[in-house]
Amino acid sequence: MVAETAAFVGLILFTVNLWTDRSVEPGAPPARLQDVSAPDEPVEDRPIEVDVFFATYSEDPELVRLGLQDAKQLDYPHPIVIRIHVLDDGKRPAMEQVAREEGVNYLTRSDNVGFKAGNLRNALSATWGDFVVICDADTRPFPTMLEQTMGYFRDPKMAWVQTPQWFSDIPPGRSLERALGRWFGRPGAGVGRAFEDIFGPVRIGEDPFANDPQLFFDYIQRRRNWANASFCCGAGSIHRREAIMEAALRQWSDTISAAAASEERAALRLTGEAALDESVMSSLRWQGALAEEFTPYKFHVSEDIYTSLVLHSDRERGWKSVLHPVVQSHMLSPNDLLSWTIQRFKYAGGTLDILFHDNPLFRRGGLTLAQRAMYAATFYSYLSPLWNVVFLAAPVIFLFTGVAPVSGYTLDFFLHIAPFLFLNELAQMLGMWGVSSYKGRSWYLAMFPLNLKALLTVARGKKISFPVTPKDRQEGVYPQLVRVQIAIAVVTLAGLAWGWLAYALGREAYSLGAMIANTLWGLNNVYAMTPIIRAAYWRPDEEQAPEAPAEVAR
Repeated sequence: MVAETAAFVGLILFTVNLWTDRSVEPGAPPARLQDVSAPDEPVEDRPIEVDVFFATYSEDPELVRLGLQDAKQLDYPHPIVIRIHVLDDGKRPAMEQVAREEGVNYLTRSDNVGFKAGNLRNALSATWGDFVVICDADTRPFPTMLEQTMGYFRDPKMAWVQTPQWFSDIPPGRSLERALGRWFGRPGAGVGRAFEDIFGPVRIGEDPFANDPQLFFDYIQRRRNWANASFCCGAGSIHRREAIMEAALRQWSDTISAAAASEERAALRLTGEAALDESVMSSLRWQGALAEEFTPYKFHVSEDIYTSLVLHSDRERGWKSVLHPVVQSHMLSPNDLLSWTIQRFKYAGGTLDILFHDNPLFRRGGLTLAQRAMYAATFYSYLSPLWNVVFLAAPVIFLFTGVAPVSGYTLDFFLHIAPFLFLNELAQMLGMWGVSSYKGRSWYLAMFPLNLKALLTVARGKKISFPVTPKDRQEGVYPQLVRVQIAIAVVTLAGLAWGWLAYALGREAYSLGAMIANTLWGLNNVYAMTPIIRAAYWRPDEEQAPEAPAEVAR
């Protein structure tokens, strides 16, 4: 009951997230700095200046070169100043040489404090553009990126624009006709062709790691625009420098004030005084300012969502964000389960760390109710392993013991649950038209060991590290990463064999209704485990060539 209730709360949050498709329309590309400033703000009469940051650490310099060359092709209908910078935390002569050859600025620093967040902070202190474009080492911006997004900044309260991320190396898979033809020759190809003629296209081996971000960007993020709750996802985002710096100053001030208040309470307990002299309080605040480091980007494994929360929470300033609906860059995705695991653990751990240690959802002021609901959906999704464990274990327990998770599998039970399941499936199909929601649900269930590990790591107070997601495919297969999923599939199948044997022998607890319900439930669980198990053994097919999304093709 607790697990079902927890999952139902998650379903409500997800539905609220998908409910409204109301986006902000960009204006015409601004021509001068006045066009992106408040009417009463005195500004210079000059072209807009933009800094393009490529953050890198250990990636191949030749990979970064491709992005630099693309950034040099950025187009704009008005005079504009674009400066391109390589932010190299690896301090590599080869990377500096590439930057020199491409005619772009090379920035590095003496230490790596704060990792990517510290790297961005260092770059902000060394540059002065009105806007900042954030790129990862593998980001390749399209020439239209600024032309299509700068119009949003005609609103002086627009803090950043996030563009959808598209991974150009996602395997597209083979058609069913081609796959069966490869395995079974001409007869197989004929069967595959006939099946696709009747039921539509089928792709075999498509996106083995569920990297396709279309569901996240086109539906989850874009449908937060109405609530001003679309958060930054790092690469492919354009930021107003003023917003970054102002939010950092406010956070720095708040931190200093909180530290001074804590010191004041300690001093009052020590001295027994009713209040401290203002000169003493000024000294405490000054000491706090010296101790607290000012940083425009929080030194955090999820600096992008953290900064988004800081800006969205500033009610006084009213900063806005938007998810632009059209892809404006492409990058590389994890192409092996090891790289994928590193990336997703970082996502899960970083988000949970914010929830546990700096939760903005229940503070007074700050986020609006709609923003709280949207961010709650994100945070809540990473708590799912707590109830997914129950959903995976329940049918197994019944099949081996006859102890049912509900009091009775009667006709009344099926008459109530069937319409709910059908209408929920129909609603999600309509709400996410054109995107397979089942693939996402399968990985959501199969990822429970990884998310549970992240949850336990954060709950024990351990820090989530800042690993760089590898850009090159790691050789080999990784069955050790899916041992739990394999065990669940094997145990569930064994339980099905045991349960149907008990039913055949006439055991009282094993009614036909109970067997049908738990068989469907168990098989669904097994099927949900298969994509990640298959991904552990996946090897790239050189015959497959990634395809551009429809937005890019247009």
